[in-house]
Amino acid sequence: MTSPTMTTNASALEEPRDACGTDADTTTAPVDAPMLRRWPKGAWTRVPAWAYTDEAVYRREQQRIFEGPSWSYGALECEIPNAGDFVLTNVGDKSVIVVRDEDGSINAFANACAHRGVAFCRHPRGNAQGFTCPYHQWSYDLKGQLNGIPFRRGYKGQGGMPKDFQIAGRGAQPLQVGRRNGVIFLSFDPQVEPFENYMGAMGVYFDRVFDGRELKVLGYMRQRINSNWKLMFENLKDPYHASVLHVFLMSFGLFRMDQESAVEMDATGRHSALISRRGGKADEAAAKEMSNNLRSEFVLQDARLLDIVREFPGEATVVMQTLWPNLIVQQQSNTLAMRQIVPRGASAFDLNWTFFGYADDTPEMTQRRVRQANLMGPSGLVSVDDSEVLAMSQDGLEDYPQTECVLEMGGKDTADAQHMITEVAIRAFYKHYIQVMGL
Repeated sequence: MTSPTMTTNASALEEPRDACGTDADTTTAPVDAPMLRRWPKGAWTRVPAWAYTDEAVYRREQQRIFEGPSWSYGALECEIPNAGDFVLTNVGDKSVIVVRDEDGSINAFANACAHRGVAFCRHPRGNAQGFTCPYHQWSYDLKGQLNGIPFRRGYKGQGGMPKDFQIAGRGAQPLQVGRRNGVIFLSFDPQVEPFENYMGAMGVYFDRVFDGRELKVLGYMRQRINSNWKLMFENLKDPYHASVLHVFLMSFGLFRMDQESAVEMDATGRHSALISRRGGKADEAAAKEMSNNLRSEFVLQDARLLDIVREFPGEATVVMQTLWPNLIVQQQSNTLAMRQIVPRGASAFDLNWTFFGYADDTPEMTQRRVRQANLMGPSGLVSVDDSEVLAMSQDGLEDYPQTECVLEMGGKDTADAQHMITEVAIRAFYKHYIQVMGL
């Protein structure tokens, strides 16, 4: 897909990373990896460094969170509009194929051959009548069911599979599929809670962006960040940092401590939304607190970057939503994106960005969305700060394993807040995390 031309100087939208660029791990893990770590009881105001660095914790996360009873973001339906259209995605660090079936339904299954575990799909997206493993040519239909084995009956009476070997019922591991207003969610767990209940109170913010209109992909960005995946999730649950770290947000009034704002969560604490209304010049008290990075003298050479049009219900100009365990729904002014977190071990993750608009957008609105995308991505005017500081965080946590991170800004509770100077959504996240992980 070709993106409209950018008119300001920042990273271009680019084609997505091959989601199965490394071979899938098809080994069978135990039900629970042994866990020697124990979180202090009720201490979600502290996060021990080992939560970000211990590979045993990481393996347990894959089992309990990503392979457990959670719904992970997979793709947008507009990426696979026709029968046979497919995309490669990830649930945790596992490669998964999402494909549109002949009847219009959507299937998802592991990118791992039922024969010898080969990650048989090597293309990030495309159209296919079926899938064939390159190693021994075992073939699969659009449901992931095995439908062909070369030399299954041997050759001239020699070799072949045993007579009692049955193709029926064999195939790539299937995933559960949930759909909501054009967005696809996936789960490895057949006993996962009904998808319609999963978002809870956060569904109102999700439906604010995904209101049933047909979506249109504008482009992709991708990056690998050398930090633990949870640090990215924390970052989008942390309005406090935005008013001291991000020069661009503060200087141009896009997201700042002195603006009308709120932090809201669902009943479990796993999902949250940061909500803010754009303001003008910072008041005197706020300006003093933000003095290190507030640049009131900054002026845009191209003011169209902040040519913002109100398009959603309510007064909020920014809603950043995090949905457990791998999705950030970005609505910053008119730029919209899905940020998918793909863990790559305890000390790295991929952040895959899918920028989108609506099929009925005018050309002017599409251009506006793409222009504002210069705020985001690996070299975005805002997001570049996060990429750097997350890597710096990981460095410190690995160098000083005795560290306990403090989460007491705004108190010790896990209730919604009507301001930005708080870490409440991070506390609520870890309260839920500790429970799920059995720590």
